[in-house]
Amino acid sequence: MQPQFVVVLDAAHGGSDTGARLGDGVMEKDITLGLERRLRAALRTQGVDVVTTRDADADLPALNRAQVANHAQASACLVIHATATGSGVHLFTSSLSPASATPVLPWQTAQAAYVTQSLRLESEIDAALAHAEVPVTLGRASVQPMDSLACPAVAVELAPLVAGNTTSARAITDEKYENLVVSALAAAIGSWRNDWKD
Repeated sequence: MQPQFVVVLDAAHGGSDTGARLGDGVMEKDITLGLERRLRAALRTQGVDVVTTRDADADLPALNRAQVANHAQASACLVIHATATGSGVHLFTSSLSPASATPVLPWQTAQAAYVTQSLRLESEIDAALAHAEVPVTLGRASVQPMDSLACPAVAVELAPLVAGNTTSARAITDEKYENLVVSALAAAIGSWRNDWKD
């Protein structure tokens, strides 16, 4: 029987952990939760089962976030962040070295068994954002909860859009810009769903 395709969305920060300040009264925790809600709605219209780590402005330790994703046996996990620096979307995968899956994965480095798949998922997201003409910066980082996720995982960090040859300046709170990014992410998950079956 084919395993179920489940996507986990983790809106970073929350509660007393406000994250970065992104402008007058704009906090990262609010941007990430808003993006999570929009993306969840977009994925559900595609028939994708979505699990979220937080649905409200609440404190949630990294350990709990990883437990939610791992319990869901996620096919993909997107950890959503926001920043006031850079332009477009920054994508990060774990900097852990790839390792073979074992029956018991060390909790703090569980992602090592999924690094190769995470890089493939990142490539799908990169292609979808490029198609939407959103600039992308790729990176590797060793952060929680990502290193504890036992599934393909990518951190997606939204930055303002800086004016360029093919882009107009857009604030991080610009609804059209956010919708463009959400649509690209949903398209990438749709592509990943097909590749994941293989």
